[in-house]
Amino acid sequence: MRDFSELELDGALLQAIEDMGYSRPTVVQSEAIPHALDGRDVLASAPTGTGKTAAFVLPMIQHLLDFPRRKPGPARVLILTPTRELAIQVADQAKALAAHTDLKIFTITGGISYDEHAEYLGKTQDIVVATPGRLMEYIEGEKFDCRAIECLILDEADRMLDMGFGAVVKRLHEECRWRRQSLLFSATLEGKGVREFSQTILNEPVEVNAEPPRRERKKIHQVYHRCDDMAHKMALLQNILSDQAERSIIFVKTRERLAELRDQLASLKIPCVWIQGEMAQATRNNAIRRFREGETNILIATDVAARGIDLPDVSHVINFDMPRTADVYLHRIGRTARAGKKGTAISLVEAHDQGMIERVSRYMKEEIPERFIEGLRPKHKKPVTVKKKKKTKDGKKKDAKKKKSVKKKAATKSS
Repeated sequence: MRDFSELELDGALLQAIEDMGYSRPTVVQSEAIPHALDGRDVLASAPTGTGKTAAFVLPMIQHLLDFPRRKPGPARVLILTPTRELAIQVADQAKALAAHTDLKIFTITGGISYDEHAEYLGKTQDIVVATPGRLMEYIEGEKFDCRAIECLILDEADRMLDMGFGAVVKRLHEECRWRRQSLLFSATLEGKGVREFSQTILNEPVEVNAEPPRRERKKIHQVYHRCDDMAHKMALLQNILSDQAERSIIFVKTRERLAELRDQLASLKIPCVWIQGEMAQATRNNAIRRFREGETNILIATDVAARGIDLPDVSHVINFDMPRTADVYLHRIGRTARAGKKGTAISLVEAHDQGMIERVSRYMKEEIPERFIEGLRPKHKKPVTVKKKKKTKDGKKKDAKKKKSVKKKAATKSS
């Protein structure tokens, strides 16, 4: 699909799309929007940075324009997100897409007092973007009415499950049982969790697998450096930050590691901000604001920031620690090369990480090359990773089966 006009969207939406500088639909938009406009349930796999928000917001706005409300009332479209940052981001994008309409869009998230929410809970709402926990509080307190919900959207459903929201979302699904349509977007459809979840939430869905085309992924230049030890890793990071990177997000695996790295950068007089789980919302917002506005060009983050936060002009993503899974790697590097720009992803790989970088390559079906910085080459040889042998259905290794067969043949011959 070459142009949004092919989607038969309202003129107000096409104008907003033009205002936002969108040129042509992304893969997930061109594949999901037509089915959503037809009223079908959709199960979509869409990694971060592929334009998925517009893929579910545009058909919802079109539905509200096609079937305008006759009188004031509660929300008709409910979008659930796992985090408040993502909820705010989705709502901001929805407001931009609805800029030439009279639709009312609100957010309901934690970190905001009841008094602030009460101001608009009694007003007419068209689209509400909410986090599951806080919304359920208002439903149980009879402050939010789900009976008017016509469309339910779950954004980053896999993340919701990871965060333990599965039971709450199933209750919300029951509360919105009069709806006509549901859309579920997840970064990955692998594993039982999301599949089983979708069977509960969706009705005969169309499945959309919106892996970004190779040319999109090629916008991210990916390399890795092998590290002998932590001192070598810090020397490589210092070199990258001073000689290569402009605006960088550095990913670490734990809050303890974040604290260590933050202190080490401070000792090197390298300014940075950081975000992590269980952080005061005001502190977190301030860190994101300082990075967004360019007060500092380095943000250290745990994987709480790998999804859902859209930060402009990130030139480099640096994996100081490798993630635990290949799909998290994909989310992390999706923080760069956004809005058609190019970016770089650099992984600092210790010996115990070699297997993970190779798994990432297999997952992405492309080789991630090793690179060297003169004067900082690793002194140790690259570790050789041994592939685990596949097991048969009864749990025994194929090799064991072969040995048994050889022994049997030998016994037959000797007899």
